[in-house]
Amino acid sequence: MADPRGFLKVTERETAKRRPIEVRIKDWREVYEDHDPAVLKQQAGRCMDCGIAFCHQGCPLGNLIPEWNDLTWRQDGRAAIERLHATNNFPEFTGKLCPAPCESSCVLGINQPPVTIKEIEASIIDQAFDRGWVEAHAPERMTGKTVAVVGSGPAGLAAAQQLTRAGHTVAVYEKDDRIGGLLRYGIPDFKMEKYHIDRRLEQMSAEGTRFRPGVAIGSELSWDDLFRRYEAVLIATGSSRPRDLSIEGRDLEGVHYAMEYLTQSNKVVAGDSVVDQIVATGKKVIILGGGDTGADCLGTATRQGAVSVTTLAIGFQPPAERQANQPWPTFPNLFEVASAHEEFGERKYLANTVRFIGANGKVTGVEVAETEVIDGRRVAKAGTEQIIEADLVLLALGFTGPEGEIEIGEARVERDEKTNLARSDKYATNIDGVFVAGDAGRGQSLIVWAIAEGRAAAAAIDEYLEGTTMLPAPVKPSEIGMHA
Repeated sequence: MADPRGFLKVTERETAKRRPIEVRIKDWREVYEDHDPAVLKQQAGRCMDCGIAFCHQGCPLGNLIPEWNDLTWRQDGRAAIERLHATNNFPEFTGKLCPAPCESSCVLGINQPPVTIKEIEASIIDQAFDRGWVEAHAPERMTGKTVAVVGSGPAGLAAAQQLTRAGHTVAVYEKDDRIGGLLRYGIPDFKMEKYHIDRRLEQMSAEGTRFRPGVAIGSELSWDDLFRRYEAVLIATGSSRPRDLSIEGRDLEGVHYAMEYLTQSNKVVAGDSVVDQIVATGKKVIILGGGDTGADCLGTATRQGAVSVTTLAIGFQPPAERQANQPWPTFPNLFEVASAHEEFGERKYLANTVRFIGANGKVTGVEVAETEVIDGRRVAKAGTEQIIEADLVLLALGFTGPEGEIEIGEARVERDEKTNLARSDKYATNIDGVFVAGDAGRGQSLIVWAIAEGRAAAAAIDEYLEGTTMLPAPVKPSEIGMHA
């Protein structure tokens, strides 16, 4: 354990500082300053000898949090990264992007601010890369079995690394021109710069994983052809079908899906040219949706030089503190101020979008009304309508499942009642040899769940191919709801 009296000596939670707003909005670099080792040691020392480590309950990966907190406090970074990598293939992704349900479950959080678990995690992997401790782990023997992974987001990459290390020949197919999925094109650089992906891909390539970017399965290569080439196929394409808003004016020029906007911006930041790029420069922007994607759009629009940005959410503003109906150690729905919210823009709640207003085929505003709940439905309250001017409207309303149908021979991969791809507790679909992991099977979710499912699906595929497996399987699809 860490300092036995650490939580008594240090009662304040201290995280890395964000760069000054006036500086960071002029570039696309990550908003946080470098970690202070002295602060990290002090914060890691707050981890308690709590008997039952409820942080494990909050983490779908089963991360050994108290162990690497202790090792951080002891300044044994090499041992810390070994314990961290034992359960998490990509702590650099979760350390940057996970909302940290583990911290909501921290026992110290009952009556003090919880341990800064996420930041300690990020510092461990950053130090490991800086000091050359992240090495390739090629398999000791090859099985002769082949696996195709379709989709290169966190679920697909986690499964691919596990299966490669088990000795299988693994190829990862990605429809975009670069590997990474939404990590690459959905997450702005100010949240995670892309060198984090690139250096992990170097490790995976050295281990033997093969990457096939720019290949759209189902069009450029049929599912039938793919299935004939490989002995097992894992579908990890994510939940990529955006939720639309079918109201008057939806077809006006200037109304776009958030992911279309973010993808184009990320391509330009990466140095690509995008014809007719959607930009917020000099525009009045409205974002529909108050989640993480909406915040990503806000930060992007700010850096592009928007005149104004208004984020509209149809529901109530969440509370600032945990409510009685969301007791510890559950993951509460709280009002959060992301870095993008600090920088610019206005947030409105109980805002029901009635219609889009336009002139000459282009959007000029959004008519909104106050939200009221009638018979459990959120509807626009008559007489409260108002128009907010807009030159650009971004729909950040979430996703409704994977796109397209997957047909192999005479069979089609079945879907569940939520339109996700249906699977068993072994991540198997109704087609023998075809498996599903991540958002494609569970719906839009957290990055930590994607990695956990990728690891578990890899174990299921290894068992399918070899009859047994030594790979860890942290979660089953039926365990949804057992974790935060």
